[in-house]
Amino acid sequence: MNITPEHNERVARLTFASVYPLYVTKVEKKGRTEEELLQVIEWLTGFDQKKQQKLIDEKVTFGKFFEQATLNPNAALITGTICGYRIEDIDNTLTKQVRYLDKLVDELAKGRKMEKILRS
Repeated sequence: MNITPEHNERVARLTFASVYPLYVTKVEKKGRTEEELLQVIEWLTGFDQKKQQKLIDEKVTFGKFFEQATLNPNAALITGTICGYRIEDIDNTLTKQVRYLDKLVDELAKGRKMEKILRS
């Protein structure tokens, strides 16, 4: 699948606040907790729970969200396919970062062990 510039722009304009409840629903439906989700997001971005809530309240776009993030140095170890795209083949930095997050949420929902999700 090719990622178009329009797709990248759409991803950049999405708000973290609009996607976060979907993440919570996805992981809770599979027996995981919101606390685990917060831990996964903190591992990837460096944002603690308080900062995550602030970003939700401010309705920041994913563009601003990842602009402020300090990406975990092990984020590059996140590979595989998500939403039909092979993560390691995505050349747009922001789209790749959003897909990293999607992949971690997917792994959490699928019951993967936390130490594997956090690439530790």
